[in-house]
Amino acid sequence: MHKSLRKYFPVFLVPALAALAVSFLVPFVMGMYLSFTEFKTVNDSVWVGIENYIRIFTTDKTFLNSLWLTVKFTVVSVITINVIAFSVALLLTRGLKGTNFFRTVFFMPNLIGGIVLGHIWSLIINGVLGYFGVDITYKSEYGFWGLVILMNWQLIGYMMIIYIAGIQNIPDELNEAAAIDGASPAQTLFRITIPMVMPSVTICGFLTLTNSFKLFDQNLALNGKSADTSLLALDIYKTFYDHTGLKLPQWHGTGQAKAVLFFLLVAAIAFIQLRATRQKEIEH
Repeated sequence: MHKSLRKYFPVFLVPALAALAVSFLVPFVMGMYLSFTEFKTVNDSVWVGIENYIRIFTTDKTFLNSLWLTVKFTVVSVITINVIAFSVALLLTRGLKGTNFFRTVFFMPNLIGGIVLGHIWSLIINGVLGYFGVDITYKSEYGFWGLVILMNWQLIGYMMIIYIAGIQNIPDELNEAAAIDGASPAQTLFRITIPMVMPSVTICGFLTLTNSFKLFDQNLALNGKSADTSLLALDIYKTFYDHTGLKLPQWHGTGQAKAVLFFLLVAAIAFIQLRATRQKEIEH
């Protein structure tokens, strides 16, 4: 068995490594290089050093506005999605009738594509706001909360499934011992349930954090016409293809520099979140 594995291991490994290199490693390295150039296509790039990064914080003011909006959106979405998903998971692990039906219903929005979701909620929200003469596309405050509602509707069911798996893995003996000792429902929740589902909290926190920070297609479909409600991913897209109606080489390089900063931000925040929640797992 081991001889066969060693013999055929490269046969299965090499195609996977080649696909990884072609689809990720090579474009990533090229993207890093292009962020220091001006270019229209990959073959006509001109080295400009850190000019693109300087332009992000001087000439182009949209990056910082989009960053602040993205941070606010991510904080609100991560908190609301995880609190509601965990609450629903608690209800659906109580042995209530129709539990499987409700699990399916809550999970179904996650199967719908982002562009479709954006258009659906654009119609719904504009249908409601239309009575007040408001269009979500051109009102940043409505656009922000519209994105929060959309994100919650899409991800709550997915996170709920993960929390249900974590809750069901809690040994019955712990809850029985707590009941015998006279622990209240609140004490059981905060002393047993939450500490025991910290691995699920780590996974759900990571997924909601990264998905919220990287949100693009829903933002584009729901309120992409408004510059005041462009999150970072959409702002990078607009820098490439719609910057004041011009497609100049310097803005292509600036867009690529924004993409590099975006990657570094998401990687750093996700790493900090994983480290923090895993530390809680160890403590508990």
